[in-house]
Amino acid sequence: MEQIQNYITILQRTMDQLPRQLILDVIGLLQNARMQGNQVFIMGNGGSAATASHFVCDLAKNTRSEGLPHFRVIGLTDNMSIFSAYANDEGYENVFSQQLANLIKPGDVVLAISASGNSKNVIAAIEEAQKHNAFTIGFTGFDGGRLGQMVNINLHVKSDIIEHVEDIHLMLEHMIVRRIKDDIKSVANTTTAIAQLPANVFAA
Repeated sequence: MEQIQNYITILQRTMDQLPRQLILDVIGLLQNARMQGNQVFIMGNGGSAATASHFVCDLAKNTRSEGLPHFRVIGLTDNMSIFSAYANDEGYENVFSQQLANLIKPGDVVLAISASGNSKNVIAAIEEAQKHNAFTIGFTGFDGGRLGQMVNINLHVKSDIIEHVEDIHLMLEHMIVRRIKDDIKSVANTTTAIAQLPANVFAA
């Protein structure tokens, strides 16, 4: 029982340290991409791959609203044929960057999830995104690694407990999607045509 309580207590303390303004900044960036028709790419390895896939699902399906464009969101972990082809032929470090090279355009958003912040394939993908003037977001833990230093916005979980980092990354995904959904409901109840609103109204 004590171990369980310790897990919960430390998790709560870590949650209290989350950078709330940066969370709002991510929401604004994502909503702007939606309104401008830019693509959102999400990636990660292992448990972070599961969170990435979950994020893609929630953004694509749960934020739909009449009068608003859908999110153009792509999971770079989800096409196992292309993923394994790049891994087998060009090395695992290229599985994300080579997918981006085919698809990315200026103004797109690339969101990388990495507890360590040092996954080589994630770093390579951010470098590719930067070549194309895309916006970059990191979900990191531990000391943030290289990823935390490279991205435009770093949502850093201040913990060296891997389970807590992965827990909170999934919570961040849910917080972000929930806020987007709530903002849509709030704006939809006004008399202003939702499709004519500036993107940044949703993160105000």
